[in-house]
Amino acid sequence: MIALTQTSTADPAVLPQVVARIPALARDWSLEAVRPDSAEIAALGTILRPGAKVYLTAVPGRAPQAEIEAAVRLTSAGLTPVPHVAVRDFPSLTALDDYLARLAGEAGVRCLLIVGGDRDRPAGPFRGAIEAIDGGLLQRHGITEIGIAGYPDGHHRIPQQELDRALGEKIDIAAELGLSVHIVTQFCFEPEPIKAWIGRLRDFGIEQPVRIGLAGPTNIATLLRYARRCGVSASAQGLAQQSGLARQMFGMSAPDRLVRALADACAEAHLGDVALHFFSFGGAAATARWAGAVADGRIAPDGAGGFTVAPPRRGG
Repeated sequence: MIALTQTSTADPAVLPQVVARIPALARDWSLEAVRPDSAEIAALGTILRPGAKVYLTAVPGRAPQAEIEAAVRLTSAGLTPVPHVAVRDFPSLTALDDYLARLAGEAGVRCLLIVGGDRDRPAGPFRGAIEAIDGGLLQRHGITEIGIAGYPDGHHRIPQQELDRALGEKIDIAAELGLSVHIVTQFCFEPEPIKAWIGRLRDFGIEQPVRIGLAGPTNIATLLRYARRCGVSASAQGLAQQSGLARQMFGMSAPDRLVRALADACAEAHLGDVALHFFSFGGAAATARWAGAVADGRIAPDGAGGFTVAPPRRGG
């Protein structure tokens, strides 16, 4: 695979530590895919380890049937689909009930990411994720684990105090119902907000696993478009610094500096159970190959605070 950062010589004394820390953090990484087609899912089946988690983004306006079909294909490819369920998109309790029944029955789904969704006005009775978590609907369809959203950079429409309250309520209700919980964060571009946010969680006594959202390799123009759409604050200059690049808007950006900084933070502070979660804006297969190389330790630290990745092994 093409190296995505500039190279230079790092201090030989710290190289063994760096090389060990990064794959350790990336070991249990997960992937998020937007509209994966059958060819892309087939490719993922050859790249990812058996049973790897692939989260399916809830695309506004996308028919539920398309999400179900993608989940079925992922299961057939030996992977574990984790569909997003944006509850504000469902016009009725019956519609959500039918959707969950099909995900469980046709794709064997046992884990979901439950979010409110971005609709200004709910299509039906659900205003937030907590309403779908409470009441036993998920367990009735064999769901045993849920992911809930976290926002290290804050939310463009919801105050931090409200985010904190809702997160705690979801965790408490899920525990009462016997559901396992993990947290998946919105993607960020800087390590400090991520470290501070996870530190706050641990200070509050929240020890659930956290999957840290990162944007996988893609061009900067695409990344900025998704950042605006998702309400993530970022500038072209900031992204260029984060990726170790100073190129035109169509230059490639990879999260190597951010991954390296987070690996160092995990070694220096108690962040608890954390893993990496890659948003595949540049394509699911390309992101999977990059993340797989990082997890395998096929990396070379550079002097700019990031690293390069080695080409895939023959037959890999």
